[in-house]
Amino acid sequence: MSRIYIAMYHYTRDLSNSRYSNIKGLDYKLFKQQLEFFNSNFNVITMEEAIESWDNPQKKLPENSLLLTFDDGYIDNYTYAFPLLKKYGMQGSFFIPGKTFYEHKLLDVNKIHFILASESPDEILKDVFLQLDYYRSSVGESYDSNEELYNKYAVANRFDCKEVIFIKRILQTVLPENIRNDITSNLFKKYVDIPEEVFARELYMSYEQIEYMKKNGMFIGLHGYDHYWLNNLAKDELVKDVEKSLEVMSDFIDKNKWVMNYPYGSYSDEVAEYIANKGCVLGLTTEVRVADTKNDNRFIVPRLDCNDFPPKSEMYLQK
Repeated sequence: MSRIYIAMYHYTRDLSNSRYSNIKGLDYKLFKQQLEFFNSNFNVITMEEAIESWDNPQKKLPENSLLLTFDDGYIDNYTYAFPLLKKYGMQGSFFIPGKTFYEHKLLDVNKIHFILASESPDEILKDVFLQLDYYRSSVGESYDSNEELYNKYAVANRFDCKEVIFIKRILQTVLPENIRNDITSNLFKKYVDIPEEVFARELYMSYEQIEYMKKNGMFIGLHGYDHYWLNNLAKDELVKDVEKSLEVMSDFIDKNKWVMNYPYGSYSDEVAEYIANKGCVLGLTTEVRVADTKNDNRFIVPRLDCNDFPPKSEMYLQK
């Protein structure tokens, strides 16, 4: 067998008792049920076994092989997911943006998550438009009209409505970095109103927690340093982000054989070529299908969302 089901997780927390119950994540109880389902129906393999399968195409994987991946380095992966993984004897692979534990700074991607969890998309959208108008008139920034931007970027996907996608795209990648950073911080202060450093220390795993998980058999990989869309970066910016990530993650990875999980699933041929020359051996995307170690480019590896598996759905059967 050469097929691997790769499950992708982000937040794994007790959502019903959370301050932000609307955050997009998998509730702890459902996560536990999912691991029980995996324990009965799949063979959970390690990242090392997956890498070996790409290294040696003749090596057969167990039937229904499954790899568990966790993005972004959230504290609930440590407090909720990690103990259950240990209980079931499963390895999780955790991909951590270096900035989260090295600088204890809140990433814009997470500011956006919690802004969206705190108010309706329609209300946030009004504020985004007002902020865009301000930067056009007061700062002299020149970019498309609100209507033109909305028509271009408001495209729903299978998990988010078009308003949410528009807010995410505008604040993640469309605007110049300094402007989107300012707007995101303004909205975070309005809707969440917790000091960013305090929030960051509550949200992400610490160095010591990452270290403890690695010592207990978990795999640690790269997720960029600033969690940028890597395919949007100029070459010098790409080099800077990857080099900084390798530097701060050096205690947790083998620099000659590490794995990249592309932030937002964003990559390009140039990105893949660069990281391959830096010792990367696998690149994980967000393309939705089952991976095949004999036929898939090892730097463009697809994954399934945790919502594609029971008890959320049985979409994995269609992939």
